[in-house]
Amino acid sequence: MTYLNPSQFPKHIFRAYDIRGNLSDLTQDVVIAIAYAFLDQLKKSKINKIVVGYDARLSSPVYAKIIEKIFKNHEIEVVALGCCSTPVMYFSAKKYAEGTGIMITASHNAKEDNGIKWLWCHEPPSPENIQHISQQAEAYLNQNVKFDIDLSNEPHCIYVHISKPYVDYLIKDTVLNQPLKIALDGLYGSAGKYAKYVLNELGCEVIDLRCDANGHFPEHAPDPSKEANLSLLKHAIRENEADLGIALDGDGDRLVLLDEHAQVISPDRLICLFAKICLETHPNHEIVFDVKCSNLVSTTVQQLEGIPVMLRTGSTFLRKYLMQSKHKAIFGGEYAGHYVFNDGRGLGYDDGIYAALRAIEYFTKTSCYTFSQLFLDYPERYFSEDTYIHTIHYKASEILHYFDQNIQDMPVKITRVDGVRVDFPYGSGILRASNTGEYLTVRFDAQSLDAFIQIRNQFAVILSEKYPEVADSITQIVLS
Repeated sequence: MTYLNPSQFPKHIFRAYDIRGNLSDLTQDVVIAIAYAFLDQLKKSKINKIVVGYDARLSSPVYAKIIEKIFKNHEIEVVALGCCSTPVMYFSAKKYAEGTGIMITASHNAKEDNGIKWLWCHEPPSPENIQHISQQAEAYLNQNVKFDIDLSNEPHCIYVHISKPYVDYLIKDTVLNQPLKIALDGLYGSAGKYAKYVLNELGCEVIDLRCDANGHFPEHAPDPSKEANLSLLKHAIRENEADLGIALDGDGDRLVLLDEHAQVISPDRLICLFAKICLETHPNHEIVFDVKCSNLVSTTVQQLEGIPVMLRTGSTFLRKYLMQSKHKAIFGGEYAGHYVFNDGRGLGYDDGIYAALRAIEYFTKTSCYTFSQLFLDYPERYFSEDTYIHTIHYKASEILHYFDQNIQDMPVKITRVDGVRVDFPYGSGILRASNTGEYLTVRFDAQSLDAFIQIRNQFAVILSEKYPEVADSITQIVLS
């Protein structure tokens, strides 16, 4: 084992809601140290059983085996899930281990990355808990911890008996009034096989693309939020005249839906539909969404007689709020494509397949002839993707503070749950400082192109006097 000194320890991979980074940082030695830090937490919490799963990445089975063996060597019972989706881990943790589980995954990141997500007694980790794991792992790296075992050829294992209760639950929960023709893109992640099986069992005709797990990810990262990654799916929808298209990310907890014209349905519009579905049976309840969502969401929720609640970005914050809301919050959506149902049917975690099934089920029970008609009440917005602006010569937090101070006198609504969000009558903009590097994240959303340009330029003007380079970068942001 190679020992790192404290200055080399990759603290930056311990993020606000999970551990994730390049394999050059998340090495086997670091994973071993993290496993011992987890072990301390399990012992202190008197937890003696856990499930462990992993995604399609080439390094994932080795990392999972390291954690499994360390736990077993210290009398922690491990249920090995093999190669599975994160929702399968969540489901299995609830079924087999009282809500405790670990998932080796870097989600939608490139193949050169990996990471870890986890639950302790149904609770996702807090940012403080993740930093505590970081501190403990760093301490372990400076101790003489021995782990002598050959893991170089650890294979990917798919355990059908583990996933069967999960797919059976999805099939039982879903009732389609008619079969559909669906184009499905698994992006070589670990969830495609489940989606294909479930949709077939429900009687749908499935045009499947990249549904076999492949950690080489031959074409690109398993990220469906990048429209350029959906060209194969779009072609399949048009060529086969499919009713809709489904795309899942690398570990299956995020969803992107496309209509019959192969047009991507934005997360804002999808959250509005899910809010309608849930509020029809549970009126006057909370609908939760993250700070990146447009004001279309809050306006729609109010029109549907629901209660809009805005949270900071991060699916763990979303799940934790829903879990602790005592069923006051019945649905939560995040702009990144995480959708959580808490309306008495969903199990309270983000599952791309389950969210797709709820949308499909609702469609078959309406009088709509096409999938796109479901969204006629929620007009498309003019928006940009998250844009990262590096601030090499300045601290990102200082720029954010300056922006906040200089926008306070404007006749706008300001929200500070995560960065600074500014709501105008015709749209919104958000400026956030990164937790992991010196850069800002910027996103704009508006009702029209003119409104988009106006909001973007107002942000730039505020920063132009003191931070002209940043202001110039903002003026270069274009529509998604």
